[in-house]
Amino acid sequence: MRSTHYGPDLTPPWKRQQPAPEVPADRDLVVEEAATGFCGAVVRCEKTAQGVTVTLEDRHGKHRVFPLTPRGFLLEGKTVTLVRPTVAAPARGPARTASGSVAVPGARARIARESRIYVEGRHDAELVERVWGDDLRIEGVVVEYLEGIDDLPAIVAEFAPGPGRRLGVLVDHLLPGTKEHRIAARVTGDAVLVVGHPFIDIWAAVKPASVGIPGWPQVPRGEEWKEGICRRLGWPVDTPAAWKRILASVNSYRDLDPALLGRVEELIDFVSPTE
Repeated sequence: MRSTHYGPDLTPPWKRQQPAPEVPADRDLVVEEAATGFCGAVVRCEKTAQGVTVTLEDRHGKHRVFPLTPRGFLLEGKTVTLVRPTVAAPARGPARTASGSVAVPGARARIARESRIYVEGRHDAELVERVWGDDLRIEGVVVEYLEGIDDLPAIVAEFAPGPGRRLGVLVDHLLPGTKEHRIAARVTGDAVLVVGHPFIDIWAAVKPASVGIPGWPQVPRGEEWKEGICRRLGWPVDTPAAWKRILASVNSYRDLDPALLGRVEELIDFVSPTE
């Protein structure tokens, strides 16, 4: 005769699988996905057609999306069940701008300095504004675009940099031996700082994972780069629409490659020295 000592469930208590504690999938929480061993910080948690999913980012910037399943994750080595976060409570720490700087509530834009930051094109200017706009207004720094740097020496001469009137320039694809590098060397001085990032275009400074693509495709030399990107990603060959899509994927400095972040911060510091 079978014992009913344990009730309808005949499994002894010490053999039953205990429910894992529920933990909100808050942004930046570092967990390990139990089945694959993928470890990363929570980037987002959202409801999709397939159910509630969580996106993790590992230390190399790689993103993976996982369903929120019971006992599906490890937190500090212990099994947990991630759940969708509730409405965010008031922030305990200081608010941050998109660039990661401490926000200044109620701060008014400063009267523009004579110093300026120049970038190569409109897309560069829009990206800088999206991430560093709040910082630039606090510092009173204006960003303008050049549409290329072939005429940079003449532009610098007309600007007439000097004490209290500094000029910072951000250049695409600034690599030794390039035309851009030679032009930059001609204008750099005490009141002019030219810095650059290694990307052929500012589009590629946005992390592919943020855009939702596996990587930026290689485009053969001689083919228009932006159009080639659209073709290889299966997007309509519509540069304005493609840029709108890319820019919309940028919410903070986390969505940009560090190679660009450091250069823009360097320029802002240069044109807005401590008084």
